[in-house]
Amino acid sequence: MKLLYLGKTKNVYDLEDGRYLLKFKDDATGEDGVFDPGSNHVGLTISGVGKADLKMTAYYMNMINEKKIKTHFISADLDSATMTIHPATRFGKGIEVVCRFKAYGSFIRRYGDYVKAGDLLPDVVELTLKDDERGDPLINKEALAALNILKPAEYDVLAEMTKKICRIIRDDLAKKGMDLYDLKLEFGRVAGQICLIDEISGGNMRVFMDGAPLDPITLSDKVTGEA
Repeated sequence: MKLLYLGKTKNVYDLEDGRYLLKFKDDATGEDGVFDPGSNHVGLTISGVGKADLKMTAYYMNMINEKKIKTHFISADLDSATMTIHPATRFGKGIEVVCRFKAYGSFIRRYGDYVKAGDLLPDVVELTLKDDERGDPLINKEALAALNILKPAEYDVLAEMTKKICRIIRDDLAKKGMDLYDLKLEFGRVAGQICLIDEISGGNMRVFMDGAPLDPITLSDKVTGEA
């Protein structure tokens, strides 16, 4: 097993058999010790959050695979906090896709003259470049094509996949009494096909219950039936 990449919340290993391994860590994004899924920086360590994120990721990856939506997920080992995946190539240096059902976070910071926190949104999809130095800038369909990162037809496929996946998760959370505000996903190519990659966890979504935000461990427990 060969270490390929040290990430903010996961490390990536090459199993040297055609598969990769993701090792989940207890680091979380945020600022000044406060968890924030919209942050670009590791701001705190939460004991047990790595396994909680993996547990929730496996739950939703299996659900999405059952819906015949392509992902890189193969299997998960909760004891070792690892996930086995198909290796994927990223678009450019990586893009992130956010689906917003309610206004919050950076959406309010950008568009606060037009919307307030908690306002309903029509499944708004936004794409950003993975670029910490530049604060993960927003990018549109035309710019992605101009920079040879994503073809227009691929953009359309990716946006539609995002909405399908996020609606599946939103509806599942709603059945459990929870309210999904927004969710950040990543996509890449596996064997030439666009696939969901990375994770689906409390670390990359905002979920509220009874008007209060849920931390990643509590959310994972509620999603997987342990709370």
